[in-house]
Amino acid sequence: MRVLDHARIAELPNPYFGKVRDCYDLAPTPEAPDGRRILIASDRISAFDRILAAIPFKGQVLTRIARFWFDRTGDICPNHVLSYPDPNVVIGTRLTILPVEIVVRGYLAGTTSTSILTQYRAGARRMYGHTLPDGLRDNQALPAPIITPTSKAADGGHDAPLTAGDILAQGLMTPDQWEAVSAMALALFARGQAMAAMRGLILADTKYEFGTDGAGRIFVADEIHTPDSSRYWIADGYDAAFAAATRPPSFDKDVIRSWVAARCDPYRDTIPAIPAAMIAQTSQVYIDACQTITGEVFCPDVSGATPLDRIRSNLAPFFATA
Repeated sequence: MRVLDHARIAELPNPYFGKVRDCYDLAPTPEAPDGRRILIASDRISAFDRILAAIPFKGQVLTRIARFWFDRTGDICPNHVLSYPDPNVVIGTRLTILPVEIVVRGYLAGTTSTSILTQYRAGARRMYGHTLPDGLRDNQALPAPIITPTSKAADGGHDAPLTAGDILAQGLMTPDQWEAVSAMALALFARGQAMAAMRGLILADTKYEFGTDGAGRIFVADEIHTPDSSRYWIADGYDAAFAAATRPPSFDKDVIRSWVAARCDPYRDTIPAIPAAMIAQTSQVYIDACQTITGEVFCPDVSGATPLDRIRSNLAPFFATA
């Protein structure tokens, strides 16, 4: 009853259902000429380009953490947020999302096919337009953070690695856009790493999405520095884990991602049933991450018969625009 596995609301127009968020675009309606967009964070968790499960309170956690970071990075890059009518919901400026995911990595880490650790273990040293030195160990800090962009695959597809040259040659961004986005992404990551360190965390890598408004201005969109878009390690446990060649203790969806990857080929096999204990553990990881990152106690909103009932009530003023 307290899990939001979807947010299908028939009264809202122009739906788009993503892996994690269910969105409604109000821009084409006469009542919303400012180009607003409703983004509802569900409790779905995705990895390996698939939906794995629904995690209690995950959507509220993501919205809360993203809000924390949006409020503290506006001097680096404007963001899409206009208001927060519900703990799971953002009203944002409608943007044309640039067709490249900007991943910034500070460590040799990862479990997916596009991660630099997976490719490095396979013998690659030249990737995403960067050359990594020999002799790096799993989860070791890179000489400097690097941008490892990927394509944005359609639902069910797989993201593919890109280089800066690929992005420009394919016309995915203009040279000015690429220069601006690269600078903003590295600055956002530096801010994130510095603030995470103050909380006893290591921000190992993260993903950003950028978009443009009607005037061509660039905004950061979706979410930033959440456990879904980022890899957080607990700093106190990093040195021991690195010495033992084990995965550092983390505050991210690697908990469930690693469990799945240890039991099947997640890109080809049927995902095994995830035990209730693992779902509960993952929920607690998200809540602990929220409290550690923000420095505030997480108090989930449990009003309404279900999360969807509460969201529908809070979004009722927008139904008239449908």
